[in-house]
Amino acid sequence: MCAVFGFLDYKGKVSNAVLKKLIHYLSVSAEVRGTDATGIAYIRDRSIITYKKPKPAHKVKLFFPRDTRAVIGHTRFTTQGSEKRNCNNHPFEGHCGKEAFALAHNGVLYNDRELRREQHLPTTPIETDSYVAVQLLEQEQNLDTENIKRMAELVEGSFVFTVLRNDNTLFLVKGNNPLTVYHFPALGLYVYASTKSILDNALQKVHIAEKACEVETAEGEILEITPNGKLNRSDFEMQDYIHTMFNPYNWDQLDYAKWWMEDEREELLLEYCGTFGVSEEVELLLEVGYDPDEIEELLMDTAARDCLTSFWCISWTDL
Repeated sequence: MCAVFGFLDYKGKVSNAVLKKLIHYLSVSAEVRGTDATGIAYIRDRSIITYKKPKPAHKVKLFFPRDTRAVIGHTRFTTQGSEKRNCNNHPFEGHCGKEAFALAHNGVLYNDRELRREQHLPTTPIETDSYVAVQLLEQEQNLDTENIKRMAELVEGSFVFTVLRNDNTLFLVKGNNPLTVYHFPALGLYVYASTKSILDNALQKVHIAEKACEVETAEGEILEITPNGKLNRSDFEMQDYIHTMFNPYNWDQLDYAKWWMEDEREELLLEYCGTFGVSEEVELLLEVGYDPDEIEELLMDTAARDCLTSFWCISWTDL
């Protein structure tokens, strides 16, 4: 579990103070999905600036200049590559010809090593599986939806990618991980986060009075939001990790693959929840039939999360 979050302010109506508060509260709300590292990226004079630390969001002061129009952010729960080596943390920087970009990823990629061999990607000190997405994009001279589509169709696993180009174009790549996007038309502001709970919790603290509308997102879709606020959509085909790893006609293997992936997700969830002291309660929820996605939503709900501290004493017949 990790989280992505950020904004695109295309009219310049929102004050820098409000935008800084927004990023602060988004990052702190996103801690529910990762506390190992926190980072942001933004554009200054058409250059990518990244700032990241191997610390939880509430211990990091996130700064960006007054004229900043877009920020992408990330809170990390480490799965591959130690967060203590800051190069492993998100966002990552990359270049396509003369275009610079930053990328943040929520999810796990399973074929990063295979792609590095098959695509003859250069060696790198960065150990994170996510970085293969940057290297795939860098194979082309232009960072556009066609290049992003190619990357998204090559990687296998779970993902949402956010990509910020150095002209303040924002790309949101919706795989099979959660993503919620709000648009404030009167302000000229897009705001996004991994889940609705993270977004709502942050916006309640910032007190933006204008009405927002939720932007629909679907699995296998790329949203391109231009610097002037125009929203363009394009599609890509998700790779089926199970079917590429196992013979689809061997249903015993297919069932085993599904079991293996679900078991891995449960182990990661339990490890993460141990940092909040609720691993036993979460284990009980798994035993009575809740899946990891449902438990994540419970953890993101503050009231529900508080209830989990005493959940173990509820009898099974009450569930």
